[in-house]
Amino acid sequence: MSAYVPAAGDEAFGRAREQFGAMVSWLSGSESGELGHGRLEQELEVRGREVLRLLFQDHLDLRAAREIRREDVMGVDGVGRVRVEKGHQRGLATVFGLVRVTRMAYRAVGVGNLYPADGVLNLPLEKHSHGLRRLAAIESVRGSFEQAGLAVERATGVQMGKRQVEQLARAAAVDADGFYAQRRPGPSPPGDVLVLSFDGKGIVMRPDALRKATARAAAHTKHKLTTRLSRGEKRNRKRMAEVGSVYDTTPAPRTAADIIRTPGEKPRSGNRGPLARDKWLTASVVHDIPAVISTTFDEASRRDPDHTRTWIALVDGNTTQIQTIQAEAKRRGVQVSIVCDFIHVLEYLWKAAWSFFYEGDPEAEVWVAEHAKKVLDGHANAVAAAIRHEATNSGFSAEERKGADTAANYLTTKHPYLNYAHALDQGWPIATGIIEGACRHLVKDRMDITGARWGLDGAEAILTLRALLSNGDFNAYWTFHLDQEKRRVHQARYLDEALPAA
Repeated sequence: MSAYVPAAGDEAFGRAREQFGAMVSWLSGSESGELGHGRLEQELEVRGREVLRLLFQDHLDLRAAREIRREDVMGVDGVGRVRVEKGHQRGLATVFGLVRVTRMAYRAVGVGNLYPADGVLNLPLEKHSHGLRRLAAIESVRGSFEQAGLAVERATGVQMGKRQVEQLARAAAVDADGFYAQRRPGPSPPGDVLVLSFDGKGIVMRPDALRKATARAAAHTKHKLTTRLSRGEKRNRKRMAEVGSVYDTTPAPRTAADIIRTPGEKPRSGNRGPLARDKWLTASVVHDIPAVISTTFDEASRRDPDHTRTWIALVDGNTTQIQTIQAEAKRRGVQVSIVCDFIHVLEYLWKAAWSFFYEGDPEAEVWVAEHAKKVLDGHANAVAAAIRHEATNSGFSAEERKGADTAANYLTTKHPYLNYAHALDQGWPIATGIIEGACRHLVKDRMDITGARWGLDGAEAILTLRALLSNGDFNAYWTFHLDQEKRRVHQARYLDEALPAA
């Protein structure tokens, strides 16, 4: 749709031409000839930005001069706007500076004005342009909102407060769910395994953003000191961010000897195991484990809508996660094999080792490796029984055998998810490094900035934007987001969501 009449000729862009001419005159003068290149860069950046701002402004003014009165402007309320007033203005802060938008207002008694030209420009509700919103979003995921504001100012000359930056970042993230709901990833090579993985990471929140149980516990916590928290008093300050991941991998069969060996033993092969491809991440501090798992299953289903591929879920042993995965798989009619992270098993074996060896004893390393191989060969229950038997024969007290019993209990309880012999034979991954790295990247690296305490909406927006960037989807998402903004802010004001034609 176009609302243009023939061009205004030489009268258009006069101010921009004048500013450009002044800049050229300055560059050819003696003053600029005495400057070093650094100062020259600074001056050209400021003067050049003003040329661009005036080009933008002159273009908007040309649009205003060319705007033709439309007929049949009908609001969603069913009321026709038959009165037209020229010269209505609003401000717009752009990446080049502040400009003024002039357009016709379509009016009727007792109802709000409509501005069809605003829909053509896809103007935002707020003062700041989509370009500034995009820049604020990108900078906000890198550092604090305050630092993001400074970065925006350095890039554009536009000053923004901390709260403004946060509001723009929040506005930038609102369409992520809709974007992924319509996204259809390309097909994967036949035989590839679809891997789902889940984990969580705590974020320090403001008191009003804590979950109810945590907030109650925090309210009843008494502090020893008034100016700082003592040991153990930092609990009840965090809310868990749940993280989900989906990726593809080509199976790479291995044996226990490929995974672990006793000290001095030579590796059996150079097999590195399956490698992750096309990683996709999601994270939320608002939604709980079931909601994030459901969202992750949505992405897996987009990749394998007919459920013809092999699905596995890598977890750290969290019971709620396991039960939710099983329930979600049953609800969707898909078979999912759950595998507990082998690195967690190793940590439990090391806990057991310190029940039998002094810290630093090299024999502990041999003991752990031997037991780990047996677990990898599919004998987790036998290893658990052997650890308990060894602790009993050693005559240990309850405290002395605590580490051994903890490891044995873990192996027994998680036994259904420790079938590493089958996983290795099938070429599946058996470690959760991908999701643990995602927790560090998505959550810790940004949300754990010293002194930061998060509100719920701001934290959720940053997690969403970081996930979009990590997935490599931000540019595609931004196009989708702008389309949704036009529909939401402009088209929704008109009957049948149709902007009137010129």
